[in-house]
Amino acid sequence: MESFRDVYDSAMSYLRSLPSISEVGYKRWISVLEPYKLEHNTVYLLSESEFTKSTTLSIYEKTIKEAFENVLGFPVELKILVKTKDESSPAPDSSAAAAMEQVSLNQDKLTFDSFIKGKSNELAFVCCTAVANRHDGNADSSNMMNPLFIYGDSGLGKTHLMKAIEDQVNRNHPELNLIYTTTENFTNEFVQALSERRTNEFHNKYRSADYLLIDDIQFIVNKDAVQEEFFHTFNDLYNAGKQIVLTSDIAPSKISKLENRIQSRFLLGMQVDIQPPDFETRMAIVKSKAELLDLRLSDSLARLIAEKVKTNIRQLEGTVNKIKALTLYTNESPSVSMAQRVIKEIMIENHPTEITCDRIIAEVANTFSVTPEDIRSQNRRANISLARKVAIYLMKEIKGMTYIQIGNELDKNHSTMTIHHKNIEDMILTNNDLKETIEDIIKNLKEV
Repeated sequence: MESFRDVYDSAMSYLRSLPSISEVGYKRWISVLEPYKLEHNTVYLLSESEFTKSTTLSIYEKTIKEAFENVLGFPVELKILVKTKDESSPAPDSSAAAAMEQVSLNQDKLTFDSFIKGKSNELAFVCCTAVANRHDGNADSSNMMNPLFIYGDSGLGKTHLMKAIEDQVNRNHPELNLIYTTTENFTNEFVQALSERRTNEFHNKYRSADYLLIDDIQFIVNKDAVQEEFFHTFNDLYNAGKQIVLTSDIAPSKISKLENRIQSRFLLGMQVDIQPPDFETRMAIVKSKAELLDLRLSDSLARLIAEKVKTNIRQLEGTVNKIKALTLYTNESPSVSMAQRVIKEIMIENHPTEITCDRIIAEVANTFSVTPEDIRSQNRRANISLARKVAIYLMKEIKGMTYIQIGNELDKNHSTMTIHHKNIEDMILTNNDLKETIEDIIKNLKEV
């Protein structure tokens, strides 16, 4: 996302798509809120009155938080400020929020024209343009790319390419039915349809698509009913020659706990990865974003940003956005000290604490009331043995370590690591308490 305005717009789109929110409810209590800022994992929105604030929070607080968490990918708190009352509300013209609002008004759409190409993403770009143009040219060649599966780390442009396909298809072929959604949305809609006995309506919506674009398909794991529904939706669309595009943070072959029949469907067409941008591409992104915002950045400043922010396009663009906002708010010209300060803030905001083996072992030890030394020891007492097996399981599942690496970390024979990992895999199939405990550990590790 380029700015908080983008985050806000995506969250509002998510809320509009929820069957649980009526059109009247959305217009009266949600759409009247205004975006303010995202600070320290807290979303700030603005309300015209205390009555609107209190009513919206009482009815929709949990759902609004869910929407922002879906877009941002991490837990958030929600605060609604009354514009005429709260001291922390922005001043009409001179606040940082007003500056960011002015920046957000200049944001470019997520189109192919605004996508910066480089060696790291060139193949993905070519495949996506071919998919978007399949109704304009040789349909046979585009069939090779059905489904098109794009994978790579978060923040490298996968969603940009998906939205670019959506933009081009909607402009050139408005008669086609294109559906863009996330796996989370797909899941929520399906669960809602089940609870309200509207599954036929759900089937008709997704199985009538000419293009189905689903972001973050890796989150379909551990959802048996959703996998079943997706499998039949995929088959219907694929057999009808409709285009399917999927994104994931990891390669399809590495998505664990995914049904084999679904994984095999992912491998039918084209799989293409996006790598972190090289220096030249990062420089192009910085300069393009600065030009869009009418921000004068010297070559040395652009180089500084490109050298320091290496792995995430969102962070690159967020850095330029924030520098622009500061120049509007403070009337200062961009400087090295300003850029360094912003880069530090952006990196802290976007880089959660690394999940190390020591952190995994410490969290598991705390959960099972043992010590990290117990887990690393030869002690075979039942609770220590179980904690050790869970730690092995998590090192494999979260960090993707090999059994040899895990054995070396715990100073144990790697062949037993395989057995212990399999033990936990089997146990969580029948032991819901253990499964929930492990899920809580993972959540705690990722929230720090």
